[in-house]
Amino acid sequence: MPLTLLITGFGPFPGAPSNPTGPLARRLARRRRPAFAGTRLIAHVFRTSYAAIERELPALLTQYRPDAVLMFGLATRTPHLRIEMRARNAASMMFADAERRKPAAQLLTRSGLSAMAVRAPGATLLQAARAARVPVRPSHDAGRYLCNALFWRALEAADQRKGPRVVAFVHVPRLRRNLSLADLARGGEAITAAILATARRPH
Repeated sequence: MPLTLLITGFGPFPGAPSNPTGPLARRLARRRRPAFAGTRLIAHVFRTSYAAIERELPALLTQYRPDAVLMFGLATRTPHLRIEMRARNAASMMFADAERRKPAAQLLTRSGLSAMAVRAPGATLLQAARAARVPVRPSHDAGRYLCNALFWRALEAADQRKGPRVVAFVHVPRLRRNLSLADLARGGEAITAAILATARRPH
């Protein structure tokens, strides 16, 4: 059975009418290179809404049974890639999503957990992006918006039987003169290869 990697991005949201993570996810899923051989790459772009996450993520996991999930989100105020090291059990009641809705509660779940760690070797992902000559740093704060919510739900799924074994979230900056979609794709391709290598290891 080939490995399956689900790669996700988001659509526009208030304050960000152009979100590069959707095109990035689709571009990566179309890539063909030796490190991707024997894998099935599935791209999905979420509407930037809490309802879309709650409805579509479980359906994607059921349909494709991915071995790994790589998620991208836009961090409008960050000039570099951020490899997120944890998701927090927190949601902001201040910011509405693309459907002008806010989360129902400040906690994503009443499980008692305050945070969950990334299910991927963060140092390896950082090294891969740096080797691809893309500015990147680790992050321990994925925010309290849709990115953190999606990251949390994917990590919850990883704890379930037959859930994905590798789960990672990467925040990317806005495109600018010295950082193009091609640059993001180069870094994303390196991170994707590192995630696939991790997923191939015996468990």
